Amino acid sequence: MVSPVERLRKIRLTPSHITALKTVIHAVSLFYVALLVLQTLQGQFGADPVQGLSHFTGKAALNTLFITLMVSPIAKWWKQGCLVKVRRVLGLYSFFWAVLHLLVYILLDLNLDWALLASEIAERPYLTVGAVCWLILCVLAVTSTQKIQRKLGKRWQQLHNWVYLAVLLAPVHYFWSVKSGVTEPALYLLGALILLSFRKKTLLRWMPKSFRQISSQS
Repeated sequence: MVSPVERLRKIRLTPSHITALKTVIHAVSLFYVALLVLQTLQGQFGADPVQGLSHFTGKAALNTLFITLMVSPIAKWWKQGCLVKVRRVLGLYSFFWAVLHLLVYILLDLNLDWALLASEIAERPYLTVGAVCWLILCVLAVTSTQKIQRKLGKRWQQLHNWVYLAVLLAPVHYFWSVKSGVTEPALYLLGALILLSFRKKTLLRWMPKSFRQISSQS
């Protein structure tokens, strides 16, 4: 008797499946945008709406980034290489939410005080971590087109491997920013480490040679 898992692995994805999957990604993402607008208009973000908006957009960016990083392991396990075609749209939505997260901070927290923004990023480590993560996502979004991919060649993949640093820094920024209730950000950190464990070989290539030798012996 063939198990449900084996039946799933026998399904071959077609271009129409990928198109349908991208449509679902757009629909779900736009649903959460509409939810954000609706909750804002109805004042459902509690006594501190700025903090509520910041958490909503920040967690949306983090969740979408995690889903983006899950695509390759699933495609490898499922032996569906074409599944990686949905990574770009997921990555762009992650950056979209990160932009909203930054705008909430700049517009509502700092009132467009750019000098204060610079000093805050310099003086508060959790904001420094968040800024580095945001810049990585920005660079990856700008260079995500096929034209730039062809132009950069092998260097494109090396550049986009920086997403592994972003997926670690994002939950660190979240964990560091909260004053209480660290369980949820701690779970995000654990999730990031699990996702990175699937890229152990790639990450080891970044490590010094002595560290790689110790890891290979363990």
